Amino acid sequence: MATDPKLSRERLALGWLALAAILAIAWLAHPFATGILLGTLLGFTLEPLHERLEKRIRSPFLASLATVSATMFVLVASVAGFVSLFVQRALAMSEAIRDQIQAGGWDPAWVDQASAWLSRVGVSPESVIERARAGALAVAERSAGLAAKTASGTLFFLLSLFFAFLTMHLVLRHWKAIHAALETLLPLRPEHTRALLDEFRRVGATTLKGTVLTGLAQGVLAAIGYAMTGVPEALFFGIATAIASVVPAVGTLLIWVPAGIYLFATGHTAAAIVELAWGALVVVGFSDYVIRPRLVGDEAMPAILTFLALFGGFEVLGLSGLIVGPVVMALAVTVLRLYAKDA
Repeated sequence: MATDPKLSRERLALGWLALAAILAIAWLAHPFATGILLGTLLGFTLEPLHERLEKRIRSPFLASLATVSATMFVLVASVAGFVSLFVQRALAMSEAIRDQIQAGGWDPAWVDQASAWLSRVGVSPESVIERARAGALAVAERSAGLAAKTASGTLFFLLSLFFAFLTMHLVLRHWKAIHAALETLLPLRPEHTRALLDEFRRVGATTLKGTVLTGLAQGVLAAIGYAMTGVPEALFFGIATAIASVVPAVGTLLIWVPAGIYLFATGHTAAAIVELAWGALVVVGFSDYVIRPRLVGDEAMPAILTFLALFGGFEVLGLSGLIVGPVVMALAVTVLRLYAKDA
C-alpha cells in the first residue's frame, strides 16, 4: 500500500513538534531537575510501603498522600531538630572554649610549637592574626549580600523539595501508566523499553538507599572514633558527620578534621593523631571505598564502572552526581547489553 506523501510530511512535522515540546519542558524543568530526580527515586524506594498502605486503606490517593506526608514530616522534622540542636551545642561549645582560653586551658606549649612552625615556613603569627581580622571585616561588610544569597538559596531549596514531593506523589500514583505510555511512545521495542525502565527503577532505589546508608555508617564510625579519643558530645558530632557526608568535595572532613585540631589544641596529641587517622582510614577510606560500592554497586557491573559512576558523577555534577552517576552508568550498561544481544 502506497503511503500518502502529505500524511508522511504531517507525521514528520508532528514528530519534530513533539521533540520541541519535550525540549521545552526539559528546559523549564532543568532548574529543579535534582528535586524531580530525588522525588522519583523516593517514589521507587518507598513503593513497597505505599503498596502495603493501599491494601489496608483501599485508596491509592490516600495511600500516596500518607506516604508523601510521612516522608515530608520525617525530613523536615529531622532537619529542623538537628539545626536547633546544632545551634544549642555550638553556643555551649563556644562558651566552653572561651572559658578554657580565659582560664589558660589551652596548652601553651602547643601554641609555641605552632608559632615556631609558622616562623620556619616564613609566616609570622602576627600576619595570620591580621589576615584573620581582615577576613572577619570582609565577611561583616558582605553580610547583607550573604544574607540575600542565603534567603535565595533557602527559597530554591524549598521549591526543590516542593517539586520532589509532587514528583514522588506522581510516581506512586501513576508509574504503571507512565511505564505503559513510554513503551508506546519511545521508538524501541516494548521489551527494550521495559528493560530500561525497570533498570532505572531498580538502580535509582538502590542508589538512594546506598547513599543514605553510607552516610549513616560514616556517622556511626565517626561517633566511635570521637568516643575513643575523648571528643566531647561524640553522639552529636556523629550525627553531624552523617549529615556532612552528603556535602560536595569536603564531606565528613568538615567535622572530624576540626575535632582532631581541637584535641591538638587542648594538649591531647596522641588522641588527635588517632582521631585524624581514624577519620581518614575508616570514616572516609573504608566507607567510601568498601561500604558505598557494595551498597550502590551492581554484581553484574565491573567494579571499575561502579567507581567511575560514583566518583566521576561526583566530580562532574557535585552532590547530585553520587545519585545520578550510578543511574546513568547502569542505564548505559543496559543499553550496551541490549545492543549486543540484538547484534
